[in-house]
Amino acid sequence: MKAESKLWQKVKKNTPNIIWTRVESWASFGFPDLVGYTEKRGFFTVELKVTKSKKLTFSPHQIAFHVKHPTNTFIFAATQAPGSSKLYEYFLVPGSMVRELAACGLRACDLAPVPLRSLERLLLGA
Repeated sequence: MKAESKLWQKVKKNTPNIIWTRVESWASFGFPDLVGYTEKRGFFTVELKVTKSKKLTFSPHQIAFHVKHPTNTFIFAATQAPGSSKLYEYFLVPGSMVRELAACGLRACDLAPVPLRSLERLLLGA
């Protein structure tokens, strides 16, 4: 199973109150990987990224999507924790930061990791 598919499984498991639709990448260039929905929040999107470093790579289409849609969009990144091949650190970033992430990566943006168990609460703004 690909790393991004594993991350998707973790997202789904840790967000039981969100209705998810996974979007195939060939369907529309640049469109995020996931569309989430709850009655309270409505629709929102999440781009999944997995990296072995703090650098994130985005296609020009992905950057353009987040620039054009700066609200209700998120980027959820998983990176291997330093000195470990199994432990991951997770970062949830508003889509409006896509240019900064593409240019600077996670380390330069000075982002704090988030616990996976807090993902649903953070996505729903609770």
